[in-house]
Amino acid sequence: MTLTLHVDGERWRAHLRGTAELYEGIVPVIKGNGYGFGNRTLARRADWLEVDTVAVGTYAELMDVLPRFGGDIHVLTPWRPFWSDTVRSERMYDPRVVHTVSRIEDLALLRDEAPEGTRIVLEGETAMARHGVDRHALTAAADALGRLRLIGFSIHLPLSEDNLAEADRWAAAFGASKLAPAVSGTPLFTVSHLSDREVRELAERRPGLSVRPRVGTALWLGDRGAFRVTGLVLDSHVVERGERIGYRQRPLPAGGTVLVVSGGTSHGIGLEAPTAATTLKQRATSVAKGGLGAAGLALSPFVVGGKQRWFVEPPHMQASMILLPSGVAVPEVGEEVELEVRMTTTTFDAVDLP
Repeated sequence: MTLTLHVDGERWRAHLRGTAELYEGIVPVIKGNGYGFGNRTLARRADWLEVDTVAVGTYAELMDVLPRFGGDIHVLTPWRPFWSDTVRSERMYDPRVVHTVSRIEDLALLRDEAPEGTRIVLEGETAMARHGVDRHALTAAADALGRLRLIGFSIHLPLSEDNLAEADRWAAAFGASKLAPAVSGTPLFTVSHLSDREVRELAERRPGLSVRPRVGTALWLGDRGAFRVTGLVLDSHVVERGERIGYRQRPLPAGGTVLVVSGGTSHGIGLEAPTAATTLKQRATSVAKGGLGAAGLALSPFVVGGKQRWFVEPPHMQASMILLPSGVAVPEVGEEVELEVRMTTTTFDAVDLP
């Protein structure tokens, strides 16, 4: 079974260089499935970019990144006392690790557990409403730092057109608080989901802060033309309308050829996040697709003859069955067919990266 991510290495590397130059002070984000490449590959690539800091999503991801990246590593998931039950102390409190603190009560617990001088950034609660302290708690946070070393402030912004305004409000609140003077040197202010133009404008507005943009998707996946995903044809069968096949023995709605192709649920094929539809048209499309799903029809990501083809039934663990209508040229067993996949939810058997 081979689901392969093919990468135009020269084109991808040129994009990485260009994006790193565009976002001054860029902090590459390395998390999850490594945006399809794997976190180990991205850690080595960040070292190649010669950046001084990367961000990981969780403490567990330090295992892959620490040995392969030589700079600082900012853990985005806020510190909690129970993480020490799952991550070895020498990894969690490696001198290169920067911790995020999002609750006042965690400061006292972290002071008791972490080595003196452990570096932290405080996170503010933005419109995301996911993690963070309230603006009114900044003074209390400054008073609770103790032997922890504060290096700056962090915010995680929603996907919004008004992010610059919220980022500027937080930068102003941090700069005017007791926290900023507690930082030795220029305070760090790290942000997500700002464009390169907005990052530059925020830095100009707040010259007393070192504004550092955290960038993941725009860096690693910003040039989708550099990638191609393929699966192998493993088998094919001529079928007739009404014939029952597959695990669920559903009758086929039409005759043609059933292709068995590599790529299934273990790779993330056929799995999707809840819809992010916001407009009436998007919602109507979602309802229509839901109706097709209820009827046992679902469009696969596999492209044959220039079109995405229908699943015969839900994908299997490592392979999928798709239906080619009569008259469509049938690929030979062993040939590759292309897929349109979401990189952040897909696990590949191989990455072809020259």
